[in-house]
Amino acid sequence: FTMNEGNGFGGGGGFGGFGGGGFGGGEGFGGGGSGANEMEAWPMEEGPHGEPSATSSGFFDNQTMPTILCCMCGAAIEANPSNMCVRCIRTQVDITDGIPKSVTVHWCKNCGRYLQPPNYWLNAALESRELLAFCLKRVKGLNHVKLVDASWVWTEPHSRRLKVKITIQKEVFANTILQQSFVVEYIVAGQQCDKCQSANADQIWGAVAQVRQKVPHKRTFMYLEQLILKYEAHENCLSVKDFPDGLDFYFTQNNHMRKFVDFVASVTPARYKTSKQLVSHDVKSNSYVYKYSMSVEIAPVCKDDVVCLPRPIAAALGHIAPLCVVTRVHSAIRLVDPLTIQVADVNSSNFWKHPFDALCTRMHLSKYFVLDVSPLGPTNGKFVLADIEVAREQDFGVNDNIFVVRSHLGGALHAGDMALGYDLEHANFADHDTGGMKGREWPDHILVRKFYPNRRSRHRRRKWKLKVLSKDKEESNRRRDEDQEARDYETFLQDLEEDTEMRSTVNLYADPDGMAAASEPETDDEDFPDVRVEELLEEFDEMRIAE
Repeated sequence: FTMNEGNGFGGGGGFGGFGGGGFGGGEGFGGGGSGANEMEAWPMEEGPHGEPSATSSGFFDNQTMPTILCCMCGAAIEANPSNMCVRCIRTQVDITDGIPKSVTVHWCKNCGRYLQPPNYWLNAALESRELLAFCLKRVKGLNHVKLVDASWVWTEPHSRRLKVKITIQKEVFANTILQQSFVVEYIVAGQQCDKCQSANADQIWGAVAQVRQKVPHKRTFMYLEQLILKYEAHENCLSVKDFPDGLDFYFTQNNHMRKFVDFVASVTPARYKTSKQLVSHDVKSNSYVYKYSMSVEIAPVCKDDVVCLPRPIAAALGHIAPLCVVTRVHSAIRLVDPLTIQVADVNSSNFWKHPFDALCTRMHLSKYFVLDVSPLGPTNGKFVLADIEVAREQDFGVNDNIFVVRSHLGGALHAGDMALGYDLEHANFADHDTGGMKGREWPDHILVRKFYPNRRSRHRRRKWKLKVLSKDKEESNRRRDEDQEARDYETFLQDLEEDTEMRSTVNLYADPDGMAAASEPETDDEDFPDVRVEELLEEFDEMRIAE
């Protein structure tokens, strides 16, 4: 016996004479009234031939429902387990008891998000499914009843009120289920979220992470910026300030800063130090307010650098040759011996125990013409050991100086190509930087990568672009050489084009203008590594994209 909204006991004839006096207004089963708390009796199930079947109330086949008197008002009703009419059940039982009909929710006026306690802010549109689920979670007591339906009731958008019509069911007597609908009103109260509160106030940061690298370029920070954007590590960051040698990231809480620093340490070989400054002290409550700062230093070694390993590190890496080329920098520094193609990784802890600097960087690169390539047989992944006959660009056509260089680029270079390398024959190094090479023979030249001479126009026709962080320039950094920064960014983009492994770690976005320009005839090298359309993501309007 179940009762539902919308059909009550109506019509029918009255009944009197119960207990010596009659109750007026007695009603039988029929059509009738409606209301939020009105109910209906569900019909009995029928058998396969249309005859009544047994139900949970104990009625059997070929029997009709007997008529009894309501134990409360004496009205004639069909027999049910409660022995009461719907009107009397309604007066005796309220299944919405304990469920609040008015709830307060907090909403940030600036960003339009709702507070989901304790400290999560939900972004949801009006009358959306997400907001409906949020509102239902805010109603206490629904876990003791069965939720049947929930829907929005229209309200004026500027009324600061939300209304939800909820239909629930609950068993009130043996085999008697009562269904009832009611409306819950939500009062929208204004409250600023942490981000908006910090954005509208000056100097409300509580922690700062100062990330630095002692190198003359910023390509490492450009790559780190893309990793931060991809993994949304800046979610709790208030602002970012650009400095000549690094970036400062400001946060409201110390734990947010530590989480960010842990991310930086997981993608770069970095070390950090922590400090704090007392801001205020309440003597009565013995409470202290500090501002925290963490100084993060990234290893001053970059891709394509030539390094000389200290003896302890070389011994720990299987006695690899001290003179190596850096092929990748992530949580560890990946090295390759160009004379034996032995590969090794220097993790962050080992590096900072015995730190070393780069002997040669990209500013010391020289261009070479490849005359002949003679593979020697050994291979290690993408590296192929070969003797490569080269001539320096400055010597080409001037003299007959030809050099035979043993290199790990036997699989990438062919006769007629150009390569970039270091001329160690005319280089000078400090003794403390070359301690690991004592008693060893120095190579005259080291090749590090292939060079594409016709790619200078590639930046005009790129089909992709990158997102960038919104950064505030430090005053002294405004006078920094803008041409140098543009060259660093162009070099970083070229690294992404040439290195598939590096490109797979960042998000590239399609550029419609570049797509149209890329359809024009090209004059670049035929084997120039190009970014496929399948690797590009669609950009969104809310993202700030670098041109």
